Amino acid sequence: MSTQTNNQINNQTESPETTYSHGRLTCAVESTLDVIGGRWKVLILRELFQGVRRFNELHRSLHGITQKMLTQQLRELEEDGIIHREVYLQVPPKVEYSLTETGETLKPILDAMHEWGVKYLERRANTLSTETEVKQTEVKQTEVKQK
Repeated sequence: MSTQTNNQINNQTESPETTYSHGRLTCAVESTLDVIGGRWKVLILRELFQGVRRFNELHRSLHGITQKMLTQQLRELEEDGIIHREVYLQVPPKVEYSLTETGETLKPILDAMHEWGVKYLERRANTLSTETEVKQTEVKQTEVKQK
């Protein structure tokens, strides 16, 4: 199917941030989320930005993740070329995980997410604080009127 026909069917126009993958239009943001999206992958990356980690170190630092889920997420990140798995032939077995060169390029994205999160939490705390003050004032005014 031609690009023009595909665009007509999807009623979309091409932009620099879209590509065709397996015959369908794919957004670059969608592609990024396919690689690092989900509950655990960004947290795994956060840990690996601190340095090389062994499986048990990652498991201990990611509260609530099962071993099965951690294994799955690590495999997916490895398949996508984001992390490297180094197996040492020794007894007991030793496996270390680290970021690849491609994985390292995600640092600015995680830094931006961190900054956004800090600002969001500050705004949210201020909003909740203001809402609480307003409710307390309303309760006091109601109590005064009832007396």
